[in-house]
Amino acid sequence: MCELSVVLPAYHEAGIVGEVVGRIRKRFPDAEILVVDDNSNDTTADEAENAGARVVRHLYNMGNGAAIKTGARHAKGKTLVFMDADGQHDDRDIAQLLEKIDEGYELVVGSRAGDTHANIGRSLGNHLLNRFASLMIGRTIPDLTSGFRAVRRDTFRQFIHLLPNGFSYPTTSTMAYYRSGYPVTFVPIKALPRKGKSKISFVRDGIRFMVVIMKVTTLFSPMRLFFPASLMFYLLGLGRYLYFYWHTGGFSSMAGVMFITAMLVFLIGLVSEQITALHYGISHSRMNEHQDHD
Repeated sequence: MCELSVVLPAYHEAGIVGEVVGRIRKRFPDAEILVVDDNSNDTTADEAENAGARVVRHLYNMGNGAAIKTGARHAKGKTLVFMDADGQHDDRDIAQLLEKIDEGYELVVGSRAGDTHANIGRSLGNHLLNRFASLMIGRTIPDLTSGFRAVRRDTFRQFIHLLPNGFSYPTTSTMAYYRSGYPVTFVPIKALPRKGKSKISFVRDGIRFMVVIMKVTTLFSPMRLFFPASLMFYLLGLGRYLYFYWHTGGFSSMAGVMFITAMLVFLIGLVSEQITALHYGISHSRMNEHQDHD
């Protein structure tokens, strides 16, 4: 079996994808290089094939996350490295990601230096996303959205059904690994200037990232979202009650509504937490049974 597969999702990367594939092939001659062409209408697929990559083509444009999922399903290697086909990721950094995989980590993320982001707005947006995700997960996450990462194939395939088809697959996969208790680490990298035009909109995709984080948080660690919300309603109700009692000596019906809301939000979070625990217990049991059969 092939030990390493390098998966490159590509969409309109003609003029650079061949160079990227060639550099990886020179550095890792025995690796499988798999380019997933997301229905480009240029010569992306041809250039990748001519450079020595195996190309899988989408019948229509499905998104970056969908390309990653296609690559994970078709890859033959035990270890998968995901990187962009636009020349931003340095193939020399692959080795340090693989070193961490050999140490026992299940997910290794290439963490970009702050000065390597395209502009100040995107740098600020990524910083806010990292801080919010760190708060939700309870771990320091230096680079949530980096697409340059190495994983063990069998582990990554457990989460394929959870990954969105858009650009937020790194967000979902990172939080999924943390929630499942798999060891995750980050290694510093310096992203290179991209050769083409970015396909990510700061405003549009920034909002999508925030929505995805909220969805993933409720899916993986619901009490980290529901408990603070419940506490907020309780404190608001308490404040309203004390203010109303101080001025009238009676009980505020609005305070009662807030107390009831706080209790309901807490109970919803508690039930969600139990469902999440049961879901992961069942999923991991099935995965272990499948590995035993193999």
